[in-house]
Amino acid sequence: MIVAQALENELTREGLSLAEFGEVVLRLLDFTIICRDESQVEQALYDRFIRVEALIRDYLSVIGIRLSHDQQFQYVRAYPPGAEIPGEQDEVDQPFNSGLRARLSQQEVAVILVLRAQYDKALREGKIDDSGCVTIGMEALGIAMKNMLQRALPEIVTDRRQLFRRLKQLRLIILAREDELDASDNWLRIRPQIMSFVSDAALAALRGDAQVDVDGQPTSDSLPDEKEPRYVS
Repeated sequence: MIVAQALENELTREGLSLAEFGEVVLRLLDFTIICRDESQVEQALYDRFIRVEALIRDYLSVIGIRLSHDQQFQYVRAYPPGAEIPGEQDEVDQPFNSGLRARLSQQEVAVILVLRAQYDKALREGKIDDSGCVTIGMEALGIAMKNMLQRALPEIVTDRRQLFRRLKQLRLIILAREDELDASDNWLRIRPQIMSFVSDAALAALRGDAQVDVDGQPTSDSLPDEKEPRYVS
């Protein structure tokens, strides 16, 4: 009760209630990310986060959750204990289990790795728009998948829709035409959030033809044939 009262007093000074504070925290725990340009709801939550960022960081640090806040592109991502945060020193103590890490299929891991590689290439070539996004055609993505991982995008429309819905939920892409995912002339935008989702180690391993998950952890399995899902940050 003492801690809750102290927190409520701090929030009162910022003009926020415990309920409003809780909405931001729960959103981060549920979605792991808040992007200001995603929707009006997330715009409001992000603006609220800005006002009490220090309090939210302290609150979540109690259970080992860390935050990465990109002020340029206005998004904040939550990382579970033990997860690698690009640009920050790794934690010394690693958790023995997966914790709050998102469970991704090998198909999702493969596409995310290729998207990260395509974003990195466009970044080097200066092909980034004002929002920090990179535009890529669906056909070009399919070619990159085959060239880099010898994998193809799902041919069944329902499977492809589920895949890209997941990537959109993770705030990694923006789809041009969600109802035409099987169209070769369709395109998507890779969001800058991909940089904080896939480690540089994973990208380096991909270029070296090593098998890794998006955290950059090596595996002994073959990515193209592996069916078991992994936990990744």
